Amino acid sequence: MGAEKTSTSGSDSETQVALNVYDLTPINNYTYWFGFGIFHSGIEVHGKEYGFGAHDFPVSGVFEVEPRSCPGFIYRCSVPLGRIDMPPSDFRTFIENMASEYHGDTYHLISKNCNHFTNDVSQRLTGRRIPGWVNRLAHLGALCSCLLPESLQVTTVKQLPEYHECSEEDMTESLSTTPHESTEMEDVEQERHLLSSPSISGEVSFIKEAIQK
Repeated sequence: MGAEKTSTSGSDSETQVALNVYDLTPINNYTYWFGFGIFHSGIEVHGKEYGFGAHDFPVSGVFEVEPRSCPGFIYRCSVPLGRIDMPPSDFRTFIENMASEYHGDTYHLISKNCNHFTNDVSQRLTGRRIPGWVNRLAHLGALCSCLLPESLQVTTVKQLPEYHECSEEDMTESLSTTPHESTEMEDVEQERHLLSSPSISGEVSFIKEAIQK
């Protein structure tokens, strides 16, 4: 069961849940009408938008931005998903628990991307899935993954990792690549450029995940 209720009290705990959809590429202007495109999405609740992005560390990849203004993407539309009756404090606890399940280093274009995150949040809050066209690329990729280059199967929409408290050891490991590895990474980036977003600026704030007991 989702968290949706039929409250009409108009209290501060009642709020609209909306899916904000963004284009990752101008090509969407042509493919969108055929039900296909490369999209980023975020969930708007209590006046803030929440998304999931990639970085290289085993900590929260869930971030908060102003609604319909996620840096690095082109806003396309909003889709109402329903209303819930949940106080902001309870929602904060909810999203921090979600953050503990969505670490930046687990992001995967096909199996665990930003749209999987918003779909998961929507189902838990309202019992409803997000529209299928938003994440159709991943669905097709899962069916035809054997035909996709490995570089595209693991492509991530990068967020800046410096928003997290990371140990010096973590940073050293992430930077310690050999010249050969560096060359391979440069080659892969040439194949990734269509699906990667520009670097996110200080306009985003990562959610601190709940401490697991």
